[in-house]
Amino acid sequence: MTRCAWVPQGDPLYVAYHDDEWGVPSHDERHLFEMLVLEGAQAGLSWSTILHKREGYRSGFAGFDPERVARFGPEDVERLMADPGIVRNRLKVESAIANARAVLDADDFVGLLWSFVGGKPKVNGWKTGGEVPAETHESKAMSKELKRRGFRFVGPTICYAFMQACGLVDDHTAQCFRAREASS
Repeated sequence: MTRCAWVPQGDPLYVAYHDDEWGVPSHDERHLFEMLVLEGAQAGLSWSTILHKREGYRSGFAGFDPERVARFGPEDVERLMADPGIVRNRLKVESAIANARAVLDADDFVGLLWSFVGGKPKVNGWKTGGEVPAETHESKAMSKELKRRGFRFVGPTICYAFMQACGLVDDHTAQCFRAREASS
């Protein structure tokens, strides 16, 4: 079975993530919030590190329930800063809480995110991983709008990785068995 070339074949958690989740269109607010937090946490780190800490994040961030996370205060920040199950970076922890509040302030968070691709997955036809950009016009527009709305750790590269992860764009490369399958 051929996968996207960037998938580390020796990491079963990463392989399962690619095979079962990455690029599958999501319209679930909680899942979209989770992925936005995780993509922000990944900045400067490997995605494998984040995948291996995902359950720690789910536990520490109340199952990514935006209403619960939005109510986190300073004591929760300190609790999370002491939690080895997550990346203990104060700016990233505080941004997750700020982002939960911004999710709640958005009239239609899910609709907002999908508006950057016209409401349906944008299917790209990359032949190799080297063709896949780090950011696009759409991810730059998403970043700008999310920042305007108070979201943090949402630069254009993070937004593009988020768009790929949540199926707003399908960037499975041509040789990958998931090409065009995930978005259909």
